[in-house]
Amino acid sequence: MHLLKSRHPYQPVINTNTLIVSAIFVALIIIFTHVIAIQTPFVRVSFSFLPIALFAMLYGPLPGGTVAAIADILGCLLFSPGLYFPGFTLSAFITGMIYGYFLHNKKITLLNLSLASIVILLLVDLALNTVWLSLLYHKAASAFLFGRLIKCLVLLPVQIAAIYAICKPLLRYRIARPQ
Repeated sequence: MHLLKSRHPYQPVINTNTLIVSAIFVALIIIFTHVIAIQTPFVRVSFSFLPIALFAMLYGPLPGGTVAAIADILGCLLFSPGLYFPGFTLSAFITGMIYGYFLHNKKITLLNLSLASIVILLLVDLALNTVWLSLLYHKAASAFLFGRLIKCLVLLPVQIAAIYAICKPLLRYRIARPQ
């Protein structure tokens, strides 16, 4: 037990409880990404950021990124009509890492949430995912960058408010911290 308390945030913790919680969050991410989502070829509007942020907040950057990547692979295998593309898995992993870096073992403030969401917006949503889409569809990134930018700007305050509304009460009542 002493090793669990003094572990580094990037060091994974693997035990039965963590595996079960990870599987539940993988299922939640898949449901929020593929079942409860609005999707066009270039833009997806979903609430998959909620379970990713919550899991990364609880378990850290590396487990958060790993769970997001596993959910992306399984969700693609189960629900995607097209081919699997590993670039989006890398984007999911980086998203989980960023949420874990900004939220794990830190006070949940609007500043932390805003910074995490803005970094994800710029680095993952606008940069990486736009590159992946231009590689997949053989079109210039500028062809669909404007629509993606509008989506990101509209969803940014929604993401920050939703994560804050879910995470803050859980931590206040100490429901969500793993032992």
